[in-house]
Amino acid sequence: MPVIAILVIAATGGTDSWPHLLQNVIPRATMRTLLLLAGVGAVTAAVGVGTAWLVASCDFPLRRSLSALLVLPLAIPSYLGAYAFAEFFSFTGPVQSAYRGLFGFQSSRDYWFPEVRTTGGAVLVLASVLYPYIYLATRSMFLMQGRAAADVARTLGAGPFRVFTRVQIPMARPAIMVGLTLVGMETLNDIGAVEYLGVQTLTFSIFDTWLNRGSLAGAAQIACIMLLFVAALLFIERAARRSQRFTSQKTTAAVQNSVRLKLSGWKKWAAALACLLPPIIGFVVPVYVLGGYALHRLEQFSSTRLLSALWNSVFVSASTAIIAVGVAFVLAYAARITRSQTTAVASRLASFGYGVPGTVLAIGVLFPLASFDNALDAFLRANFGVSTGLLLSGTGFAIVYACTVRFLTMAEGTIDAGFHKLSPHLDMASRTLGRTSTQTLRSVLLPMMRPATLTAALLVFIETMKELSATILLRPFNFNTLATLVYEDASRAKVEDASVPAIIIVVAGLIPVFLVSRSLDGGRED
Repeated sequence: MPVIAILVIAATGGTDSWPHLLQNVIPRATMRTLLLLAGVGAVTAAVGVGTAWLVASCDFPLRRSLSALLVLPLAIPSYLGAYAFAEFFSFTGPVQSAYRGLFGFQSSRDYWFPEVRTTGGAVLVLASVLYPYIYLATRSMFLMQGRAAADVARTLGAGPFRVFTRVQIPMARPAIMVGLTLVGMETLNDIGAVEYLGVQTLTFSIFDTWLNRGSLAGAAQIACIMLLFVAALLFIERAARRSQRFTSQKTTAAVQNSVRLKLSGWKKWAAALACLLPPIIGFVVPVYVLGGYALHRLEQFSSTRLLSALWNSVFVSASTAIIAVGVAFVLAYAARITRSQTTAVASRLASFGYGVPGTVLAIGVLFPLASFDNALDAFLRANFGVSTGLLLSGTGFAIVYACTVRFLTMAEGTIDAGFHKLSPHLDMASRTLGRTSTQTLRSVLLPMMRPATLTAALLVFIETMKELSATILLRPFNFNTLATLVYEDASRAKVEDASVPAIIIVVAGLIPVFLVSRSLDGGRED
C-alpha cells in the first residue's frame, strides 16, 4: 500500500514543481547519491572483506578479541556517527587542537585541515558504521570455505595473495553482494547524517521538498526515483549471485580442523592494527565524544523532556516489535505448513519494506492514513455531528505502521530461520498422537520457537528505537522519541545536549551486537 500510494501521489499530484526539480534538484541530488553509494560501497567492501579474511584465515595477536570488536560499530546509528565526527574533527576538537599544539599554529588560517562536512566526510562516517554488514556476511562465508580450496590452490603454485583474489573472493561473492546491498539500502535510508554534513542526496531532497517547499507531489516524484535505486540494488545483488553455485564443508569439525596462515614479524602486528582501526573509528570515537559530553550532563538523565522521549521510544518500539513479530510468525508458519508458491510470493512481497527508505515510506504511509482520517471525519460530521480528528495519521500509529513495514523483513527472517531448525517430523509426530494443528502449534512449536521469537522482537525493538528518517516525518506535534530528540538538539548545534539520549540509544544498540557476538562465538573455532 505505501508503494502504491507513492505512485498515485506522483502521478496525480501535478507537474508544477517538476521543472524546478528537474533543473535544480534532481541532477545534483542524483549525482551526490551515486557518489555516496559508490564511495561507501568501495570503503565498506575493502574494510569488511579485508578484516573478515584476516580473522578467518590468518593467525595473529588478539585475533579472537578483535573479531568481536569489529562488530561494535553496528551499535552506532549513522546520524550519531555524523554528530560525533563533526565534533571530533572540528576546530575546537581534540584532533585539530593536538595538531595546532604540535606545530605551533595559532588559528585556522595558518594551516589546512580536511573538512568533514563534505561528500568525502559522509563516506567516512557511513562507511565506519556500516562495514560490519559486509564483515559479518563475508566472515561466515570464509569460515564455511575452510582451508580445503585454499590448500589445493597452494599445491598448484598459487601464493597467499593469489589464493585470496582468485579463489576465496569469488567463492565469497554471494555474501559480499548481500552485504553491499544492505549497505546501499542503509545509505539510501540515511537522513540525519547527510543533512548534518550538508550533503544533498535524494533522501534529503525528499525531506526538503516536502517540509521546506511544501510540495508533497514533488517529494513523491523524487521518491519514485529512489525506488528505482532500490530496485537496481536488488537486481544487481540477484544478478551477481545468479550463477554462483558451490558446495562447502559445513560441519563443525571441518571448521575446527582448519589451519590458518600464521603471520610473523611486522605482518602480524600490521594485521592486528588493520583489525583494530575500524572499531576505533566506528565505535570508540563516537562513544568518546558523546560519552564525554554526557558525563558533564548527568542531571539530564532525569529531565522530564528526556523521560517523555524515552517513554515514547519504548512505547513505539514495543508496539512495533509485537505487531511485526505477530505478522512475521503468521507468514513463517504459513510457509511451513502450506509450502505453496502463492504463500512464498506473498511473504516476499510483505518483507519488501526493508528496501524502501524511511523518507519514502513516510510519504506512502501518511497519504492513505490521512485519507482514511479525513473520510471518516467527514462521514461522522455529516451524519452524527461528531468530529474524530486525525485518529491514525495524527498519532504514533503512523510511526508504528511505517516501522512495522520497514522491519518486518528482520522479524520474518529470524522467525523463519527458527522454524527451519525444527524438523517437520515434529508436526507429523504430534498429529499422529491426536493433536490438532492448533494444539501442535500451541503446545509443541511455540515453546521451541520462544528463543527465535524473543530475538526477533528484540531486534525490531532496537532498530525502531534508532529509526529517524520515517519518525521525523510522521511524528505528531510535541511528540519526540530519543532519535528525534537527538536530531532536534543537533540541528540547533547543541550536540552536547543531544549526547544524553544518544548514549541511551548506543547502549540499547549494544544488545543485538552482543547477541551477534555470542552467536559468532558459539559457531566458530578456537
